[in-house]
Amino acid sequence: MKKTAVKKTPARGTAEAAAPDTTAAGTRGAGQPVPPDMEIAVSPAVGAEDRERLLSGTHHAPHDVLGAHPVPGGVVFRVFKPYALAVTVVSGGLRVELHDDGAGFFSGLLPLREVPAYHLLVAYEGTVHETEDAYRFLPTLGELDLHLIGEGRHEELWTVLGAHPMTHEGVRGTRFSVWAPNARAVRVAGTFNFWDGTAFPMRSLGSTGVWELFVPGIGEGELYKFDITRPDGSRTLRADPMARRTEVPPATSSVITSSEYVWGDAEWLERRAEVPAHEGPFSVYEVHLPSWRPGLSYRQLAEQLPAYVRDLGFTHVELMPVAEHPFGGSWGYQVTGFYAPTARMGGPDDFRYLVDALHREGIGVLMDWVPAHFPRDEWALAEFDGRPLYEHADPLRAAHPDWGTLEFDFGRREVRNFLVANALYWCEEFHIDGLRVDAVASMLYLDYSREPGQWTPNEHGGRENLDAVAFLQEMNATLYRRVPGVVTIAEESTAWDGVTRATHHKGPSGFGGLGFGLKWNMGWMHDSLAYMSHDPVHRRHHHHEMTFSMVYAYSENYVLPISHDEVVHGKRSLVSKMPGDWWQQRANLRAYLGFMWAHPGKQLLFMGQEFAQGAEWSEAHGPDWWLLDPHYGAEADHRGVRDLVRDLNTVYRRTPALWRLDTRPEGFRWVTGDAAEDNVLAFLRLDADGAPLLAVSNFAPVVRSEYRLGVPDDVPAWHEVLNTDAARYGGSGVGNPDPVKPEPQGRHGHPASVRLVLPPLATVWLRPA
Repeated sequence: MKKTAVKKTPARGTAEAAAPDTTAAGTRGAGQPVPPDMEIAVSPAVGAEDRERLLSGTHHAPHDVLGAHPVPGGVVFRVFKPYALAVTVVSGGLRVELHDDGAGFFSGLLPLREVPAYHLLVAYEGTVHETEDAYRFLPTLGELDLHLIGEGRHEELWTVLGAHPMTHEGVRGTRFSVWAPNARAVRVAGTFNFWDGTAFPMRSLGSTGVWELFVPGIGEGELYKFDITRPDGSRTLRADPMARRTEVPPATSSVITSSEYVWGDAEWLERRAEVPAHEGPFSVYEVHLPSWRPGLSYRQLAEQLPAYVRDLGFTHVELMPVAEHPFGGSWGYQVTGFYAPTARMGGPDDFRYLVDALHREGIGVLMDWVPAHFPRDEWALAEFDGRPLYEHADPLRAAHPDWGTLEFDFGRREVRNFLVANALYWCEEFHIDGLRVDAVASMLYLDYSREPGQWTPNEHGGRENLDAVAFLQEMNATLYRRVPGVVTIAEESTAWDGVTRATHHKGPSGFGGLGFGLKWNMGWMHDSLAYMSHDPVHRRHHHHEMTFSMVYAYSENYVLPISHDEVVHGKRSLVSKMPGDWWQQRANLRAYLGFMWAHPGKQLLFMGQEFAQGAEWSEAHGPDWWLLDPHYGAEADHRGVRDLVRDLNTVYRRTPALWRLDTRPEGFRWVTGDAAEDNVLAFLRLDADGAPLLAVSNFAPVVRSEYRLGVPDDVPAWHEVLNTDAARYGGSGVGNPDPVKPEPQGRHGHPASVRLVLPPLATVWLRPA
């Protein structure tokens, strides 16, 4: 039987010099002085089975074995420090060198009444490391946290899982916790242990599937991953699904971080909830941050982007996905770090600085959010703990047919919790004002992009993904409950009933609404762009493509999107879609933008289109800013379009008729929607008090003089407030410079009418003079 001599002597080497000058009296429960040369006839060493499990990375309860534990006859100390030469326990004035049991295990039994406060001196070749014992601490997660995690209802999941610098039981360090219910064991590896997690096994916290370890003495900036032993005994090194900071891609490690940022946008947050998004002005500038001004950091972007967007008059920016992603060419739509802003442009607090700067300029921040799927990278979420975990267990349900990715298992409560908490995280931690949810259609339908035999009907025999419906309803309801003034926007391309209906209101299909605030109007986008691409001589045959949107305009709360998707992959830029020569292309574009800003619905325009960029967008070099260089010969053509966008936003924001009743039929009235032979569209927009704006688009390349349109008879005169053919925009300067008075001649169902000059390929707006 092995015997351990316990002596009140200094440790060998430099241990004595490294120990603090304390006394037993200052140590909690250190007990009486220990008689020298006391022999203990009990072996304190780690047993063979536990020893093997710790060495092989299959131990689920290392705290039960390692650390200090009361036993008959005293307190046993067991330490696992591979590569150490010696380990000394220090408690007040007491210091005891533990017995070297081999393979990195050290042990000793001290005849103490209870476990004292202590720390360790660990001697390595040429150095001694003073440290707290990671295995002397109680769990850092409470019973309520674990209960909520197990129920899938922890709305602040990011505060309990992941890596968190903290003070625990009076000691500074970092708590690591991860959900891996199928793992046989989990260890932490990182720069602080030379990427060898052998001596850092985590403990299982029961049936929740959560593993936890508090590591004293480490903090911000350290890199880490989780070393997971799969059910089959193999091992995998994984980035933290809850990491709040990552390395710069292509590196894949997680980074310990905490935020010290002090926000300056309290006034913005207080004001943003005053008017619901669908009842206020809402025009959006869509941005791909890494390529808007290539090479700029978040803080450098904060010096340029807010001023640019404010000058153009947009109410919001929409950021293409900001969450960390390994492949830049995915534009952020294949996410591996759902809780980490991409490190390409700085750290999390740098991104906070950018959001704060936008808010201080009065600009809302929307963010593309991708809860539908994730990539298969072997260091990320795919089969995270050795079995399908975040993805569906059924391979047919898991594999996304279009993108080579994996779909989330929306039926698993912990996965729903991961995603719902993620939505809250961006809005609460980064003050994001709204989430545009990507690929909603692919979530809603079991047969999305699948052939017969490749999908299984739901329990009612239908094609609806009931789990995804429940998830989206929960996400929206939770977000709107917790974050005042937030808006969620669905990128949903089908006729699903009730995308923007409240979750507790059932529609004809029997489903409650999905609960979104707004929905992208993909039908309007496709129809209107198809119309504009036709030569004007043929447009009379396609007139319905510009009017059909009003058949369903009030079925949902719509956004009219000209997004990045429409100016890539051979679709050409917006101005290049237009027919005719360069002058006609720009005139068509200006007329289209005037029509778009007047049409019911909110507006979204992708970067580069505001100045008529002729080339498709590329994430490699971003917008062609050189087109606005005064030394470029055609600079005035591009600046004219940008000036129009600025004026559209300016007049729009000052005209409640263009947004107050956007989602209500009484806010719109056709003047003429059937003038196909003329390529003319005219309608009234009305605010809550009935004040009108008259919008007239002439999509023919000819001037139409004395064009008679019906109008209400209670407006004494109409004044042209915007004309896309104005010379300063690059147009021909045709218009109505003087107020136009109605005549008592009925037309188009109205008791009076006006005679207007309609410029070629142009939209004009008129308001009561």
